[in-house]
Amino acid sequence: MFDTITHWWEDRKIKLLPVTREQWEAANAEWPVLSRYQGDERDELYQLTLRFLVHKTITPGGDADITDEMCLRVATMACVPILNLGLNWYDHWQTVILYQGDFIPNRPYISDDGIVHNQAPGLSGEAWLRGPVILSWASVCASGAHRRHDHASNVVIHEFAHKLDMLRDGANGAPPMHLGMKAGEWHDVFTAAWQQLEQRWQHHASLPLDEYALTNPAEFFAVCSETFFEDPQALASYLPDVYRLLCQFYRQKPL
Repeated sequence: MFDTITHWWEDRKIKLLPVTREQWEAANAEWPVLSRYQGDERDELYQLTLRFLVHKTITPGGDADITDEMCLRVATMACVPILNLGLNWYDHWQTVILYQGDFIPNRPYISDDGIVHNQAPGLSGEAWLRGPVILSWASVCASGAHRRHDHASNVVIHEFAHKLDMLRDGANGAPPMHLGMKAGEWHDVFTAAWQQLEQRWQHHASLPLDEYALTNPAEFFAVCSETFFEDPQALASYLPDVYRLLCQFYRQKPL
């Protein structure tokens, strides 16, 4: 009975949304990843986007002026990773805060030279445990296969991957495993991939991912996730076992 009431509430809220299918298509027309989803799968992504919008609040940060088209693009990008997982993977938090450009966190920051600064540098995105996802619209618009130092970039997928990662013991690069997946294999594959990239970085060799992935295991998972969706060929070519496990986790095969 509870599910029936929930679906009735969702359907009622969706009908009140001031958006149409045409607006959704137009809002995402410049995002190449969307072309991967056609037919029933595209319909499902559209419906999931609407459900996201009725369950979550997208609110402006600073003096940002948010439009329906901006909300549609952010919501669509957020829903791509959970298309075959379900909206319940985004439970326990409510809000997306969208700034026009990079935002400056109000907390101390220690630079590489050890100096403590009163404020951290500007960020393009941030995900809080049981709190909001914070995004820069300028960075959302900079999504693409070769947009960040010639590597894949998608701040929405990156930050929402953190949200998935946080579901199991916090952000540590090890999200909840599905039935049939092995936590030990995940650890071994991602550790080996990390070490492979770290060796390349130490020898000043080119990397298939943005070097920000080597910050910590949580960032490694998030960068691999945005690459998985934005530039799957690069991930599959350089880190095939990581690509294979992400196919299992996201239940999608971008290639």
